[in-house]
Amino acid sequence: MERGQIVELTIEDMGSEGQGIGKTADGFVVFVSGAVVGDRVRATLNIVKKNYATARLEEILKRSEYRNEDFYCQICGGCPFGLLQYEKQLEIKEAQMRSKLERLAGVIFDEEHGAVFNPIIGMRSDDNDGDGPLRYRNKAVMAISHDKQATRIGFNPARSHDVIDCEDCLLQPLTVAAAAAATKEFMRETKGWFKGMTVKTAFGTGQVMVVYDMVDKSAIDGLMSVAERLVDLLDDAIYNLGSYDDGEPAYTLESIALRYEKSSGSKGKPGKTAVTILAGSNTIVDEIIIPDGPEPDSTGSNGGRTLQFEISPDSFYQVNTTQMQSLYGVVREYCRKAIDRQLLPARKPLILDLYCGVGTIGLCMADLGEQVVGIEVVRDAVIDANRNAVINGIVNAVYVCGKAEEEIATIQDKLAEVEIADETAAATTIDGGNSIAILDPPRAGCRPELLEAIAEAGVGSIIYVSCDPATLARDLKLLLENGYRLEEATPVDMFPQTVHMECVVLMSKANT
Repeated sequence: MERGQIVELTIEDMGSEGQGIGKTADGFVVFVSGAVVGDRVRATLNIVKKNYATARLEEILKRSEYRNEDFYCQICGGCPFGLLQYEKQLEIKEAQMRSKLERLAGVIFDEEHGAVFNPIIGMRSDDNDGDGPLRYRNKAVMAISHDKQATRIGFNPARSHDVIDCEDCLLQPLTVAAAAAATKEFMRETKGWFKGMTVKTAFGTGQVMVVYDMVDKSAIDGLMSVAERLVDLLDDAIYNLGSYDDGEPAYTLESIALRYEKSSGSKGKPGKTAVTILAGSNTIVDEIIIPDGPEPDSTGSNGGRTLQFEISPDSFYQVNTTQMQSLYGVVREYCRKAIDRQLLPARKPLILDLYCGVGTIGLCMADLGEQVVGIEVVRDAVIDANRNAVINGIVNAVYVCGKAEEEIATIQDKLAEVEIADETAAATTIDGGNSIAILDPPRAGCRPELLEAIAEAGVGSIIYVSCDPATLARDLKLLLENGYRLEEATPVDMFPQTVHMECVVLMSKANT
């Protein structure tokens, strides 16, 4: 095979980055961007390696029965699975997650070995007011490019700093396009003070926050003289998106924030940033229903309860509000299973919420535990988590700032002191297996030191929430080597139309 060679292929599978995968007549593997499983295509080879090649799609000779003809947007390339019908997306994602865990972690999912792999939980057609697996993202991060010719607001394609101007995105709510259009109008009248913007939308309350990334701190001074114009444009754009039957607006602009770099980074890394509020509140508030199991209904009539969370400019919050509720429903189900098999069933367990962010997972599980202890290295997130506990009247949750692998031993000592001082105290200990660690790390996964500290502390059960199959498999393998066994796994499609997904895994100490 040579670069520039034209080949005809039948696409038999999809790659982890959304490319179609086919084979030539002699079995040579070719990845074709823009092709989907079931297509017959003509493509030109552009990168040729020893065992595979990548190719540019030239012509679709026969269209796949699984093609989604209604998905019209491929501007930035971030939604390669959008070309597939949604049920086929779910089928492929489920198979990819299972294959990676079996292949990379060496686990076996079958009844004989005791590990269960559940079907993927996807979005329903009536989710998001009928948009289903579209317009589900509650956060949009957009780049801004401004020159004499035009202002462009949109997204960066993979491995590029170019700004693809995007008037609308099928993954984003209408608040994003409205805020971007208002910002463009403002920038046509003024100067290019902005290099990026983030729009956060609380689906449960309709509250909207817009965060602008400033080109530098001095730009704030220039902006202040015309800030009222920006506020008016944004407020009108959000308000004009419509109202409910009772006259209440569907969305309200509650906060405009400015983010700037307060210190320079080193070796090409970004520096530390700070945020100042231009108008409105420091936070917006979202409201979600947490079900008692993995399959919530839209009314919460399956036993769900409502919690509120404050969202600040820099706080982490799951980007798919609907599927966050499904995800946390799985975590609650796994917590109950862990409690049923642990050593002290008459007493509620200690729940460790590691990589806790603003505390959403731990607070949603607080009624199942004697005590929730959250650990997070970002101080502002810890402040938000403790505030969210107060907002929801949850008194058995506390959040501390630090590295989880270092704080576990400290927590153990403090809880042990309470036990010695008062045998009837509500605190519990990690030792004895009556404990659950919930891990929700970033895409890079957990530090090995943390996993080893969890095992050394004797945590009875681990519930691992992962957004990356490869790092999840790596960490599961280490936990298996440290005396844990895999009980169950459930993938959740948090990111329809993209190649990404989440997976929730339940593990238990071998002697519990």
